[in-house]
Amino acid sequence: MSAVPGPEAGGPNGQVPAFARILLKLSGEALMGDLPYGADPDRIAAIAAQVKQVTDRGVQVAIVVGGGNVYRGLRAAAEGMDRATGDYMGMLATVLNALALQDALEQIGARTRVQSAITISEVAEPYIRRRAMRHLEKERIVIFAAGTGNPFFTTDTAAALRALEIHAEAILMAKNGVEGVFDADPRENPDARFLAAITHREAIERRLQVMDSTALSLCMDNALPLHVFNMDDERNIDRIVCGERVGTVVST
Repeated sequence: MSAVPGPEAGGPNGQVPAFARILLKLSGEALMGDLPYGADPDRIAAIAAQVKQVTDRGVQVAIVVGGGNVYRGLRAAAEGMDRATGDYMGMLATVLNALALQDALEQIGARTRVQSAITISEVAEPYIRRRAMRHLEKERIVIFAAGTGNPFFTTDTAAALRALEIHAEAILMAKNGVEGVFDADPRENPDARFLAAITHREAIERRLQVMDSTALSLCMDNALPLHVFNMDDERNIDRIVCGERVGTVVST
């Protein structure tokens, strides 16, 4: 993996970032707030502020966003539908989320680009790897929409794929109301044990809810670390970028 030039200056409090380039994976549910489905403008604005804080430190940030918050409202309509058709609907949902996040970021002064894996030329650039990397070098936040552009692949797989393509140093996996990885679902099992560190292989073999097995295998084969953290704490992205141990680290 080729090296990414490191940021030369620290952030507002003088801390030098531990990463030069990261990929943030946001689920669609992370944008819902307390809504049953759809997007909460206040929640999106809070996420945008966290991302802007990190870019102000000189860190290059790419984002992959899911579409579960929109697709949840379409689930009844998709009942019995062909899997590929449903997946394409999910890809379009991620485009909606990407545009909402782009708008929130630009309202607070961030420079952004949305790149879509399916062609929607009126609202987003097509995904072109070298162009994405050039945007990052110019300190623009790049939001990757429409997953991989293929049915049967999740946005987790898109996150792993894009992170490897742009030479990101780590994936930050945002979870809702969960501090990291547990050996069981903490919402269902109060005795679930928190795991501060785990390997990709262990996560696959134990079928832990980190990301799907295809994405985990990609990360394992390419030694790409994951930082799984609670999105509800608005300091967490910045703390991880500054080198603090937050949540669970999944590595080889």
